[in-house]
Amino acid sequence: MTTSSHAPVSAIGFGGATFGREIDEATAFALLDYAREKGVTHLDTAVAYGNGKSEEIIGRWLASRRPAGMSVATKALPPYSPVELAAAIDLSLRRLGSEAIDLFYLHRWDVSLGDEGLAVLENARQAGKLARAGITNIAPVTLAAVLERQQALGYAPFEVLQCNQNYAVTEMVPDMQAICAKHRLEVVTFSPLGAGFLTGKHQSGVVAGSRFDVSPGHQAIYFQPVAQQRLQRLQTVAARTGFLPEQLALAWALRRPGVSTVLVGGRTTAHLDQALAAQRFQTLPALAELEEADSAA
Repeated sequence: MTTSSHAPVSAIGFGGATFGREIDEATAFALLDYAREKGVTHLDTAVAYGNGKSEEIIGRWLASRRPAGMSVATKALPPYSPVELAAAIDLSLRRLGSEAIDLFYLHRWDVSLGDEGLAVLENARQAGKLARAGITNIAPVTLAAVLERQQALGYAPFEVLQCNQNYAVTEMVPDMQAICAKHRLEVVTFSPLGAGFLTGKHQSGVVAGSRFDVSPGHQAIYFQPVAQQRLQRLQTVAARTGFLPEQLALAWALRRPGVSTVLVGGRTTAHLDQALAAQRFQTLPALAELEEADSAA
């Protein structure tokens, strides 16, 4: 199957981090069918998700459904030597069953990315293997340097930045916002509920079988004083306004300026329904209270 290089990217994208790791293929297919039915036109996966199983599941779903107007993003892990990066692109194409990848990210910055690795991305783009390239998990100063190096080499620069942004933790600090504006990067954010942290379910300890349990790295990100304070602030505003914390957190994430797409994931259709409902959230005074709480803090 060939995906369109100009396929639309919906304001809500569906992430496949749970596919092949926390949920099986049949459940993933049901979620993908539901997402498509609800107007989601962007899917996000990575080789890191289930060691390629997520890509394979999405590839088989694309082959069986042949959905029109669907864009797919995937990500490669370092090292980014020319040989390894070229191989990673070809393997992702094979797992996805595609002739071209709509959006190909480097999953995180790594010093192995030199001029030759940047040349691999440029050559793959010119060969039609990649429509666009982006990067995730990178510091602002490093992102600025990589973009400038791509331009100096005459290559198309990264077009998309994917980063973590939610009410508890954000990588969209002022320096990053300035770089994205200067270079006109499209911004895709993920984890609007902080992998479940903003629901408050981990306040008495990590819930067994949860994302925090399956991927313990989340604990170091969120079990920090600032994130805990912001969770308490969210809960206070939620109690005062009569909304659930997750309703406010999702609505907040979906209304961040400069963000084109917010990625949501999950194990059931209810997780997607939460995000779709938050997209329609109209009680703006409740969100204004969150901003006022920030100003007073």
